Amino acid sequence: MWDNPRLLHLSANLLFALAGLLLATIALQLLLRSPLVPVKEVVVRGELQRVNPEEVTSALEGAGGNFFAADLGAVRGRLERVGWVRRVEARRVWPDRIEVRLEEHVPFARWGQVAGDLKSNGFVNTFGEPFAAVLDASAQARLPLFVGPAGTEGELARRYRIFSERLTPLGLAPEQGAIAALVLTARHAWQLRLASGLTLELGRDGAERVEQRLARFVAAYPESLGRLGRQYEHVDLRYPNGFALRILGPKG
Repeated sequence: MWDNPRLLHLSANLLFALAGLLLATIALQLLLRSPLVPVKEVVVRGELQRVNPEEVTSALEGAGGNFFAADLGAVRGRLERVGWVRRVEARRVWPDRIEVRLEEHVPFARWGQVAGDLKSNGFVNTFGEPFAAVLDASAQARLPLFVGPAGTEGELARRYRIFSERLTPLGLAPEQGAIAALVLTARHAWQLRLASGLTLELGRDGAERVEQRLARFVAAYPESLGRLGRQYEHVDLRYPNGFALRILGPKG
């Protein structure tokens, strides 16, 4: 070995590399423990309406300390547990600041389950994601109700937008034509309940998609139900060439 210059050169380079790695590791550990680079400020950004500032402050306790050692993953984890928070981004801003950006859930609908009564037990946001939160009764009353099997929240949000667009040509007043409830049964059959009290039975997707059935009903409405002078409560659209109508009879 000692008579082999090439091998001696390679061994020396290896020793220098190991020494450099050791020094870099020591320097990194000293930097992570150094009081000379403290976090002096934690800035929270985002358009927040319902997130509780006190809960955010509590979640950020302990986020200070060393600028390089601050655990941003832990900060995100604690903030994601704060009510109404959908997403958290956290980053270091040299030389002494941590910047946190919060995205809030925007409620799109109340959420329920197929089994039992049509009662909400949570919410769906504008991304079609379920979330739990506290919302006052008046705000809840302005939201439609989605009812379906767990995991179908996104599909209900997508279909709600399509169905709402299809219903626009009916020309009903907003307080009557809005979708009050959208139901997807365990057998994947669709049902719409309008604010006027009318229920539209759409059935399941097949050779003809439910959107097509709804469009056919809307096209026929002005010359059919639109001319009726009586109140109706249920329309069954599960027919290939028409629909069935249930009319409210006199009471008493």
